[in-house]
Amino acid sequence: MPDLSYLAAVRESYDTVAADYFEQVKPPAELDPLSRGMLNVFTEVVRTAGLGPVADLGCGPGKVTAYLAEQQVPAFGIDLSPAMVELARNAHPNLRFSVGSMTSLPIEDDDLGGILAYYSTHHTPPTLLPVVFGEFHRTLAPGGCLMLAGHVGADQHLRPTQAYGGHPVSYESYLLPPDRIVELLKQAGLVLSARLVEEPSEGAKRTFATFLAHKPERP
Repeated sequence: MPDLSYLAAVRESYDTVAADYFEQVKPPAELDPLSRGMLNVFTEVVRTAGLGPVADLGCGPGKVTAYLAEQQVPAFGIDLSPAMVELARNAHPNLRFSVGSMTSLPIEDDDLGGILAYYSTHHTPPTLLPVVFGEFHRTLAPGGCLMLAGHVGADQHLRPTQAYGGHPVSYESYLLPPDRIVELLKQAGLVLSARLVEEPSEGAKRTFATFLAHKPERP
């Protein structure tokens, strides 16, 4: 069995920062044009394919889940943090949110038309990404699309002590090279469709990357 002890730190940390996170994190409409454009590409792909609902994994307070729904995409959210899920339910009572882990999704095989993992996998130790990406492959319908976005770097291992309003946190973050992420997706059986790497803007420190991939159709 893999060591999933890191999940407790992630859950506790996001429960702690949930209220400030909700106030500080921008909704999709306020994202930079490239990030918003990639998100819109994803919504168009999954809406046109019509293969099933989209799971917003690591949905936080549900801002992106709600954006998907506004674009006529059937979407629901899953997050490890009960506090985040409560905020999401209160803000978007017409949508479905539940507590769960990407390491063992409460979703049937081949059930999803799409998966959105939006800045939600970087707390996963690299050795456990095959478990997470394997769950993505298992739950996607053949032809279903994955959008994975987040920070990337040169194998950086970050251990912040405070976040979102100065609250104490104990989670860790892992910033992998884009090529490593692509290789792990391929090993999980997912086919890369596109990638976008955004260099840090003025005053920013991090490089961001977005990956679009899909589960192959059955022969």
